[in-house]
Amino acid sequence: MTSADHAPDPALLQAIECYYDAVPRSAAAAEDFGPLTLFVRQGSTGWHYYARPTPGHDGPAATAEDVRRVLERQRELGLPEAFEWVAEQNPELRAAVEAAGLAVHEHPLLVLGPEDGAAPAPALPERVTVRVLGADAPELAAAVAVPHVAFGDPGTAIGAGGAAELAAAAARLTDEGAVARIAGRITDGVSALAAVLDGDEVLCAGQHNPVGPVTEVVGVGTLPSARRRGLGLAVTAALVAHARANGVRTVFLSASDEDVARIYRRAGFRPFATALIAEPA
Repeated sequence: MTSADHAPDPALLQAIECYYDAVPRSAAAAEDFGPLTLFVRQGSTGWHYYARPTPGHDGPAATAEDVRRVLERQRELGLPEAFEWVAEQNPELRAAVEAAGLAVHEHPLLVLGPEDGAAPAPALPERVTVRVLGADAPELAAAVAVPHVAFGDPGTAIGAGGAAELAAAAARLTDEGAVARIAGRITDGVSALAAVLDGDEVLCAGQHNPVGPVTEVVGVGTLPSARRRGLGLAVTAALVAHARANGVRTVFLSASDEDVARIYRRAGFRPFATALIAEPA
């Protein structure tokens, strides 16, 4: 069921659907499975992608057998067995995915459409700043690492993860090539990364990845020891401002749960639809 109060606007829903299909193509190969498309990461670093409905497919809807064919390919390649889609766009897929043995998780999808105004950025202490980082910023490795530390201690409660954990994660991600990959995406204009800094210490960071007039805010994470200060809102506001300043008209995101969705509503996002993620139970 949609988290919105009414059926999503079809044009906006279609714009987001086109985005979901387009954004992996800058870093993945698309394999055709008829009603489904599997995106396979190219190279040894970066995100592992997912399978999702094929936009504009004019044949029969995906069946459990179609899903199993994709799962076999994911297993053959050693990929995560993952499917992602928007419930309101492809409501029929859930039954096929569940019949193939996967568990489906619902996540609120929120949007700032072309006519929606963003909330003002929250005030920060004097020495704390939020910046969109360039590819050569000295803080980039820490900014790439912050969400990894944050998501290792999920939720919104203050946690123990701090500077030591951040330094270890930054060193690991640098060695793995993830920091260089993000730097390249920033240079190419396909990603933007904003970070909250207290002096030269990174406390929170996140990205948006524009494709034409649409972008998705992803990976906003706060160092667990620095939570409950409005830093995630500050990063989100900076990403929205950057996107709008560069011609993006629609900004959207999916939240892990309703508690997190409430935070993004304070940034001006409104409930719109339901993002579904399927994986082995």
